[in-house]
Amino acid sequence: MTDAELDPLFEAARVSAPDPSAALLARIMDDAMAQAEARAVPDPAPAPQRRQGGSVRRRLLAGVLAGLGGWPSMAGLATAGVVGIWIGYADPVGLDAVTTAMLGGGYGPADLVPSLDTFLQEG
Repeated sequence: MTDAELDPLFEAARVSAPDPSAALLARIMDDAMAQAEARAVPDPAPAPQRRQGGSVRRRLLAGVLAGLGGWPSMAGLATAGVVGIWIGYADPVGLDAVTTAMLGGGYGPADLVPSLDTFLQEG
């Protein structure tokens, strides 16, 4: 069948759509309520009471830690800090050896980015 032949059939179906029976709607509601009861979440246990007060320093550290994303984020920050200190402290000759090993050797900035040739030429 073509689209032109199907359009009148769809229109007739839209006009004469049957209403669901009351028995069907009751069965659907019974099934929905049974599923809702099965999926009901019990009330969470109350949190243990924490000691009130605490030092200002501890509360400040807890606030900063929560603002940064907790301990997993602190682990990433600590790792980045250690690597940054290592790169800043390490002799650039050590990094030159890594670059030579990775790129094959003899490469300078002009070889890696040819568009910088005009800026790096002397005179």
